[in-house]
Amino acid sequence: MPLLRFDVREGRSPEELKKLLDAAHEAMVEAFDVPASDRYQIVHQHPAHELIIEDTGLGYPRTRDIVIISVVSKTRTPEQKKRLYALLAQRLEQDCGIAPTDLMVSIVENGEADWSFGLGKAQFLEGLL
Repeated sequence: MPLLRFDVREGRSPEELKKLLDAAHEAMVEAFDVPASDRYQIVHQHPAHELIIEDTGLGYPRTRDIVIISVVSKTRTPEQKKRLYALLAQRLEQDCGIAPTDLMVSIVENGEADWSFGLGKAQFLEGLL
C-alpha cells in the first residue's frame, strides 16, 4: 500500500530504473512487512537544473546519481522507518551503485480513509482490504 515516488535526474536507462525500483520494493517489503504484490511506484525524471538537492549542512557530497524517494503510507513505527532508511541505502548501493549520500527519503503518513484503489471505493473503510 505505500506509494513511492522517485525523483531522479533524467538519463537513466530503463534497466537502471528497473533495478532502482526493484531494490526499493525489496526494502519496502522487508521494512514495512507489506505483501510483495503491494507495489505502487512512480518515477519522475528531471533535467539537472530542475533538481537541486543540497546536504542540509551535513557535508554529504551529492552527485548526478541523487535519488529522492517520497513515501506515502499509513502510520509506521519509528523502528520501521529507520529500518527502511537503512535497507534503502544498502540495497541501492549494492544493486544500483548509488552512494548512500545520494539518497534522500521523506515519509508522509495518512490514514485508511485516505486511500481508494479504484471503483470509487474506500477499500480499507469498506472492509475490502
